[in-house]
This record gives sequence, structure tokens and C-alpha cells, in this order.
Amino acid sequence: MKFFEIDPDISTASTLPSGFYTDQDYFEESKEKIFSKTWQLVDFKPSGASLFPHLLLQGFLNEPVLITRDNQDSLRCVSNVCTHRGKILVEKKGNAAVIKCGYHGRAFDLEGKISNMPEFELTVGFPSREDDLAQIPLENWNDFIFVALDSAAPLADFISPLEEALPDFDYENLQFSGRKDYFVKSHWALYCENYVEGFHIPFVHRALNREIDYGNYTTELFRYSSIQTARDNHAKIAARYVFVFPNLMLNFYDWGISVNIVKPQKKDLTKITYLTLVNNDSALHSGPGADLDTVEIEDQAVVESVQSGIDSRFYDRGRYSPTREQGTHHFHRLISEFMRR
Repeated sequence: MKFFEIDPDISTASTLPSGFYTDQDYFEESKEKIFSKTWQLVDFKPSGASLFPHLLLQGFLNEPVLITRDNQDSLRCVSNVCTHRGKILVEKKGNAAVIKCGYHGRAFDLEGKISNMPEFELTVGFPSREDDLAQIPLENWNDFIFVALDSAAPLADFISPLEEALPDFDYENLQFSGRKDYFVKSHWALYCENYVEGFHIPFVHRALNREIDYGNYTTELFRYSSIQTARDNHAKIAARYVFVFPNLMLNFYDWGISVNIVKPQKKDLTKITYLTLVNNDSALHSGPGADLDTVEIEDQAVVESVQSGIDSRFYDRGRYSPTREQGTHHFHRLISEFMRR
């Protein structure tokens, strides 16, 4: 599809056409072509229950899934929809040895295999595999729980560069500290492409720019991810900004990780779930990670302005800075790759 072609040579390439952000059909297509084919972060260190219902990308994919934990502390993910008449099985987190439907009593074990169904003694060929709950791939990466509906590649292909770039990071002592949800009046991809380049920092984030050495700001590209590194004025690494395609941001600071999960709602509305995970309280109020609320509000304002601008009849495609927009070019090429499948 020529519409989505992005030249691999950044020096001659043009950006995605504005129609990708403004056309409702492309927004709908991205559900199956991009988001159902990639991994989604659904939880961090789930605890205190054996059943964890989750609506995957609520407001967009809206796929009901259920994470289960057995007596051996093994996690699995199955469909949260009863195979009899389609009722949601588990409405809220809790403890149970079986998954039981509140409509007609169908029951499943924690692996999703049907174990009981009243009044089906005369049903021919019952039960069959179709009566078990669908299995959904789940991966646990340092207590970050990912699931995928039909991923184009293993989670390792998306996440392994983090282990090479941050081999000594202390994931074990990370503790959940807080959650916020923001709504941004923009297309989800505009929010992401703002994140994957540091080009805007001197112009949009004046306070942050004073904390880092912009001249030594670097971007590394991997198959499905990118890592931006910000150093302070003494050449010490002050922050690592990790983007995992298509919608996950992991921001590494001396105090821990801030996580942004980008959740499309409409073609011009995006929900950002912001998690704070801390492993070093003493570093919370210093460096680039000290005032994230201000940085977030500044980012939202500029992205919303871009959303207004791309509706203009006088704008379609732009060009890239080869020295500063490698991450945006990489992100656009991934969108192009998935949308053309």
C-alpha cells in the first residue's frame, strides 16, 4: 500500500501522511493490524488473588481476558468469556479454585479447561476443545505481565534490548508507588512519536533541558523498540527512555521507573495510564525524573496542538531530521510495516 511507504533512508524519507491520523478507517484497522499483533502490558506484580480480570485496552480493543494464578504461583491468561452463551465470567479480582459462570453454572479450572456443565448430559459430542476457554499468550518479564492476542513475534524480540542496555537495573526491589490516568486530545501515534525523539526538548521542556546535556543525547534503534539516553552535564547517564512498539514507554531514572501505557480511545482522543515504580526513594526529587507532571503537561499541550494542525488542508507530510528524529522515522516504518500486512 503506497500510502504507508516510508523510505528506509531517513535523509530522503517523508513522514506518514496526515490521513493516517485523521481517517477513521485507518484508526479501526490499527486495532487488528497493530495492536492485536503486539504485546500489551496489563499488570505489574499482581498479588492477593487467583483471578484477575482485565479488559485489554479498554475503550479500544475491549477484549476481556482473565489472568489466573494456581497453587504453584504460575500465571496464565485465558478468555474471560463463557463458551456457552458469552457471559463475562469474572467481574472483579478475587480468590477461587474454579472459574464459574454466573449465568448457567458452567465451570472451568484455572487453566481454562471445562470441568462441569449442568443439564448437558444429552448434548452430543460434549465437551470438546471448543468448550474450553481460549488460551492467550502471557509472559512475565521482571514482574511486568504482558499478554498478546496474536503477536507477530515473541516478547523477547520486543523487550530484550532493555536487558542489554540496563543489565544491572534493580527490578527485584521495585515497588508500586502510584497511578494516574490522563486524557490527551490527540491520535495515539502523535503522542508516541513525540516521545521517541528528543528534538523537541530544548523548545518544549526548558526545565528538563537544563538538567541534561542535549548535545550528548543519543537514540539507539532495535527491531521493535528504541532507547534514548540523556546524560547530565557531568556526562553521567541521567535517564533512559525506552519505547516498545506500539504503545509502551518505560522511563528509567535513579529512583526507579515511570511507565506510560498509551491507550487509544478515538482517533483524536488517547488515554495515558501512568505508573510509578520506585526502588530508591532518596533519588526521587532530583534529576530529569524529579518533575514528571510538568513534563507530561508540556508534552500533552504540544501534541494536542499538532492534532489541530494535521487537520489543515495545507499539511500532509513532513521531512525528518537525520540527526534528531531517528526514533520517529523508526516508529513510522513500524506502523507502515504492520498496516501493510
